[in-house]
Amino acid sequence: MLPQTQCKRCGFEDCEAYAQAIVQEHTPINRCPPGGQEGVRRLAEISGQAEHPLDAQNGLEGVRHVAWVDERWCIGCTLCLDACPTDAIVGTHKSMHTVIEAFCTGCELCLPVCPVDCIELEVVTPDCTGWQAWSPEQAQTSLSRYRLRLERLLKDSNTTPPRTHTQAKRLHLVAQERQSNTNECKNEGNPENSQALARSPLASSLLAQALERAERVKQTKN
Repeated sequence: MLPQTQCKRCGFEDCEAYAQAIVQEHTPINRCPPGGQEGVRRLAEISGQAEHPLDAQNGLEGVRHVAWVDERWCIGCTLCLDACPTDAIVGTHKSMHTVIEAFCTGCELCLPVCPVDCIELEVVTPDCTGWQAWSPEQAQTSLSRYRLRLERLLKDSNTTPPRTHTQAKRLHLVAQERQSNTNECKNEGNPENSQALARSPLASSLLAQALERAERVKQTKN
């Protein structure tokens, strides 16, 4: 029922973490600006919580945007590649980057990390907001790409240390989440939990190695 934009405006690392908090900790269901008031209504129907207005502290419901890179100013720092949750930005070190519009969720996570402010937002649904501006098919595509990205990061961490603190933190949270879901499926036998993906038993080990390498690199630089 969440739009899978992975924008973190709800205060959690991703949409799945927010969903788990709603189910397990009764976290309020009105903290998702991309879902808008329609999203709150949908969550109220399945969670049993009362429908309340969207919490403005997490943001306001608005039109959907996609990011685009001003190629005249891009310096190829790759920081936006690390921030994008759906790998919608392509490029390489010291080369121009560009956004694949079809995969951009409008999460805006690339904006604050750009050192030259060369990323801007373009309105693509001027007359629609919330779920009226976003479809279940787009949400599923976003979720699939997000999961593939996490799988790739975990796999790469076996040979390549995280380049940024954000990468290391994301890997750490993914490994924790997957281990938690695996334990819940085994111990509770809850039908909802049984739908979770199988978690790699090597995830924690790979992550620990990656974090150790990242810490050594940080100490060397300091």
